[in-house]
Amino acid sequence: MDEQPLQQVIKRKVLVVKPSSLGDVIHSLPFLYSIKAQMPGLRVHWVITEELAPLLEGHLLIERLWKIKKDGWKMPGRILETASELAALSKALRKEEFDAVLDLQGLLRSALITRMAGARTTIGFKNPREPAAGLFYAHRVHASWKQHAVERYLKMAEFAGFKTRVEFPLPEMEGFEPPLEKYALIAPGARWPSKRWPARRFGELAGGLELDSLVIGAAGDAGLAEEVASHSGGKAIPFAGKSSLKMLVELIRRASFMVTNDSGPMHIAAALGVPVFAVFGPTDPAHTGPYGNGTRVVIRGRTGCSPCRRRTCRSMRCMDEISVRMVREEMEKALHPAALFP
Repeated sequence: MDEQPLQQVIKRKVLVVKPSSLGDVIHSLPFLYSIKAQMPGLRVHWVITEELAPLLEGHLLIERLWKIKKDGWKMPGRILETASELAALSKALRKEEFDAVLDLQGLLRSALITRMAGARTTIGFKNPREPAAGLFYAHRVHASWKQHAVERYLKMAEFAGFKTRVEFPLPEMEGFEPPLEKYALIAPGARWPSKRWPARRFGELAGGLELDSLVIGAAGDAGLAEEVASHSGGKAIPFAGKSSLKMLVELIRRASFMVTNDSGPMHIAAALGVPVFAVFGPTDPAHTGPYGNGTRVVIRGRTGCSPCRRRTCRSMRCMDEISVRMVREEMEKALHPAALFP
């Protein structure tokens, strides 16, 4: 283990390894803000997946993005290509002569990248998501899994000697024009099927709002968006897959409020201070809930099996018992009813 104080090691250039997912990258932005606020001259490089790179491209606090093909690396048929890509990445990273590499991901894959970079020192979590990852770090940071992800990442900044502050630096996209002047956002998608509130109920909720709604999501959520729109009485406009990642951030920034599952767009809205009404079932909002300074309301059922962390579920009790009326009532408590419902 490198015994030299980290404050004396980290002076010039660092590499942050945080390839995915969308919500996790958003949660790591206060970490980025904290290290740059204290050391404005520190040169920060960042490892990120190709599909999420647009979120951080051109970011004023990041000097360079290193884009990786994470999903391709999982394919057994690409093992030779993956080995070649990793060797090339290692060679290029070593040329940068980083003071330190900080692994926020905590997987074996990210730990390997951390070690391959050949930095003066490496920092990761004492209890990473995959235990074997801990073997690759010179310094190991203790951070509880009971903490929210934002606070967990800030623990690493504190360990490295930085004072921390919760800010989400998401620069605005110049020249963006939203499709509507005033609108709400509906985000019916989620990576896990078990986290999805029924699309029909999103549509029924949208049909009773004063504002028209844009139904957002990735291209794979287009079917869900159409279903939401079909139950909204013409009040919801399907918009899934029709915006780039940077455009999605701007759509969210300008929205009046968002109704959402536990998803990446939820975290963007919370970071930007947009009022969020989030429907939660199998996941725990204490760990992955909306984190920010604006209105953040979590709506949960009362079933005893939640949170179970199951990606799929036969009964979906925890989501099914959340009615449209329950969500409406929470929205009325948080925002002026005249702005919500006719």
